[in-house]
Amino acid sequence: MSFKHLHQLALENGGAIHLLHECIDFLRKNKIILPAITTLESYLASVMDLHTRKIIGYSFDRHMTTELALKAVENAYQAQRPGPGLILHSDLGSQYTSEKFAEYMEKKQFKHSFSKKGCPYDNACIESFHAILKKEEIYRVNYLNFQAARRALFEFIEGWYNRKRIHSCLGYMTPQETEDSIKGAA
Repeated sequence: MSFKHLHQLALENGGAIHLLHECIDFLRKNKIILPAITTLESYLASVMDLHTRKIIGYSFDRHMTTELALKAVENAYQAQRPGPGLILHSDLGSQYTSEKFAEYMEKKQFKHSFSKKGCPYDNACIESFHAILKKEEIYRVNYLNFQAARRALFEFIEGWYNRKRIHSCLGYMTPQETEDSIKGAA
């Protein structure tokens, strides 16, 4: 079955193509990534590696577009260089169900898994990150302009969340420490 056929089947069945429950190998880095877009005063598209909880790609813009989502996923791809077969599990937002996004997924040989309509729990990890970002950064600061907000997001993600904020699900390690320990064990 071709990717385009699977993608169309998912759209016709409200997200029936759901690969997370079938994947027993999610405890490996670069196996499953979770993208999502959140509304700030603008839009942040971010991508998380499910195993390390690291934000591996993101993009910030004034408009919520397919290009915003693609840029975040491409940034994640450039940072991690995963092999074919990576599972990208997203919601059914128009950015992720667009033909342009499907073409990108096919070109990279990624598998696209969709949450079922009205079931946000599969993406709870990335949604939790967005809640943390809002509580610990966004709601505490009034940014002077778009560029100041962009800089603050970079500092929060790269300087705090990935490198200093510990996670109980990671054995009280940071996402970066988790990734480094995987690289060291390999």
